[in-house]
Amino acid sequence: MTIQFDGYRPGALGGVLGLHMEYYGPEWGFGLAFETKVAAELSAFLARMDPDRDLFLTAWRGDALAGSISMDVTGGGPDGAHLRWFLVSGSERGSGLGKELMMRAIRHADRVGAGSVWLTTFAGLDAARALYERFGFTLVSESDVDQWQGGVREQMFKRTATRQARTAVETSTP
Repeated sequence: MTIQFDGYRPGALGGVLGLHMEYYGPEWGFGLAFETKVAAELSAFLARMDPDRDLFLTAWRGDALAGSISMDVTGGGPDGAHLRWFLVSGSERGSGLGKELMMRAIRHADRVGAGSVWLTTFAGLDAARALYERFGFTLVSESDVDQWQGGVREQMFKRTATRQARTAVETSTP
């Protein structure tokens, strides 16, 4: 069964939230504070998103949510578009799905003229960091701020719309 890409479909919000808790709960000890933050912010994004500028991308294997990524262009703020809710299910890790989702999101940002793209994450997610760097993101700050209340060291990565970053996207294969 192949992966099918889609936007919102009924149950997608709950599915994305579920993927986050399936990973970040057991692996990092994130609980209620993290889950309610993801639920509130993702719900607000979906309610206000501009389908001509923003992206909510889901990947499905049959009826199972395999991964997601979002690009908040209209609400990203002064640092540019905000890459958010990027996660691949445990059964899909290592399959190339994360790379495909990232490539589609960056292409979207470039296509709509989003300019710079930023994301927040935390230290210790080494595979994700390697993927971000492959797509032209660089670490711009690190702090003890822990918005997710999981005892982690927060990081901010940024990708400027440079030739180097575009080249990484153009030469990546799914």
